[in-house]
Amino acid sequence: MEFLASISDWIRALHLISVISWMAGLFYLPRLFVYHTQVEAGSEQDKTFQIMERKLLKIIMNPAMLATWVFGILLYSVGSYDLGVDFWMTLKLAAVIALTIFHMALARWRRMFSEGRNVRDEQFYRRTNEIPTALMILIVVMAIVRPF
Repeated sequence: MEFLASISDWIRALHLISVISWMAGLFYLPRLFVYHTQVEAGSEQDKTFQIMERKLLKIIMNPAMLATWVFGILLYSVGSYDLGVDFWMTLKLAAVIALTIFHMALARWRRMFSEGRNVRDEQFYRRTNEIPTALMILIVVMAIVRPF
């Protein structure tokens, strides 16, 4: 634990880098879905979107989410937080869990596109694009302002 405390600035930096990378994907993948709904299934454009979406999820988003969780847990372990008392941390953690569930939903929707089974329209993906923004605002306010 003492070693982790001694490198906590590095852990915090890596956590922030991971969060930024993950959020970029959480913002971009629904936008790709918006454009993907506008092309014919089985077309060359469809295949291109499938490649882009798969690579974004597998190469950037999944590792970034995992790194966010690992570095976040390490930071939590060197901090002195009490979820029963530090309500801001409880709320922040709940929002991160919600982002993770949203990430899993995006992965499922990507799979549906790749199987030619997308049933959602452009407007659905435009609306879902607001979810990570709202959760990010909540997480940043809880982490920085700590209002509770």
